[in-house]
Amino acid sequence: MNISNVAKKTGLTSKAIRFYEEKGLVTPPLRTENGYRSYSAKHLEELTLLRQARQVGFNLEQCREMIGLFNDPARHSADVKARTLEKAAEIEAHISELQLMRQKLLDLAASCPGDDGAECPIMDHLSGCRHAIKAG
Repeated sequence: MNISNVAKKTGLTSKAIRFYEEKGLVTPPLRTENGYRSYSAKHLEELTLLRQARQVGFNLEQCREMIGLFNDPARHSADVKARTLEKAAEIEAHISELQLMRQKLLDLAASCPGDDGAECPIMDHLSGCRHAIKAG
């Protein structure tokens, strides 16, 4: 199967497929006599796994590990589950950080009059100024 067929079946672009190959994330495809890539069902599975793993937040190194586990007939589902739970915990920590950032922004916005004046507690806070700019 050629790269355009694989792209259609996996939902990836040809460029993404070549990128994953270049990074060594998937098993290299065979080459035909004219040099074209020839993909098998295994490639489809690896690339689909990559796409799905990226969609739930796994980075490239984590995807490499997941592909390694996928291709290991002696893998333990406990290892896959552990990596999945680690990623979920990472995401939970990131969500908490984002919620704190959001609340800080809302607090800053609430402190600002939002009028035509130059005084802006948001700018004062972000710049570290202790007193507002006075219009002269």
